Amino acid sequence: MLNTSHPFNFIFYMSSFKTLATVSESLYKEKGSKFIGYAFPINAVEDSKACLKKVQALHPKARHFCSALLLGAKDGEYYLSNDDGEPSNSAGAPILGQIRSHEITNVFIVVVRYFGGTKLGLGGLISAYKMAASQAIANNRIVKRKIRKSIQLEVNYDVLGDVLSLIDKNNLEVEIEHFPTKAVLILTVDEEKLEENKKLFQRYHLS
Repeated sequence: MLNTSHPFNFIFYMSSFKTLATVSESLYKEKGSKFIGYAFPINAVEDSKACLKKVQALHPKARHFCSALLLGAKDGEYYLSNDDGEPSNSAGAPILGQIRSHEITNVFIVVVRYFGGTKLGLGGLISAYKMAASQAIANNRIVKRKIRKSIQLEVNYDVLGDVLSLIDKNNLEVEIEHFPTKAVLILTVDEEKLEENKKLFQRYHLS
């Protein structure tokens, strides 16, 4: 809902994280069973679903596709894990644990298992899924993204021209969506310049 009490209001988001640079694979073997890990950088749950379908297409005869994903960080994090038929907490949890231990996010890992005829027991399964996930991460590259924040502005059209001129003058990144009475602008700025930019736009905060 658009706020009509001011020419625009601020809503802040933080998007700072370490993640994987690309897609990577691993292969871990234990007592005849093969554990093939795939690690993907993602930005949404829907991305993980598409990645899983690709892996399933590569391994139509596999028995298990165990996985975990982590999006966001701290209070804003979202995670899922799936044992896919393995004993509870023997697969998804150790995969998720490796994502956390490497302090990365926006990551999806799926480990494909081909059963080798010998049961590994709960401890063996935990170890195998952990190793496959860990090796998939090790075969990748962790990239550190610069901390960025977004400012959402709800701008009355009578001040939009001035705001756009200010944005252009300061070389800020902006996306614009138009509504009947207001425009919504999303600015992306470096974290260290957030307060500076807040002050820059607060001059328009008039009733």
